[in-house]
Amino acid sequence: MVLDENLPASQRRLLRNWLIRFRAVGVDVEASGAKDENLIPVLHRLPRPTFFSLDRDFYRPDWAHAGYGLVWLDVRRQEAALFIRRFLRHRAFETQAKRMGVVARVHADGVVWWRVGKRLAESTLWPKE
Repeated sequence: MVLDENLPASQRRLLRNWLIRFRAVGVDVEASGAKDENLIPVLHRLPRPTFFSLDRDFYRPDWAHAGYGLVWLDVRRQEAALFIRRFLRHRAFETQAKRMGVVARVHADGVVWWRVGKRLAESTLWPKE
């Protein structure tokens, strides 16, 4: 997993506390302040990453690629870690293989996503807890 630099440090700490491993833009991957379109070639060089961002600009079906997954967290900044964890636990995305080729929008009610080679978006609600 790769987290965009726009995710607050408090949310990264929560993910670490939950033992969710990740790399962060500006720390482990690429320089801080990199433009969105410059991150795509970086994702191509990484081994099958899932990239999470609070930036809507990553919710582009034309950026779907079998070698990575893109996830726009359309949630409040202080809830980003919670929704990352929910996404990673969802049956449709629980493995790295299931996340490859996906461009997803995670929101309070569920997930909407495009998959490489598909013309229409799919969606699902969060399971009842």
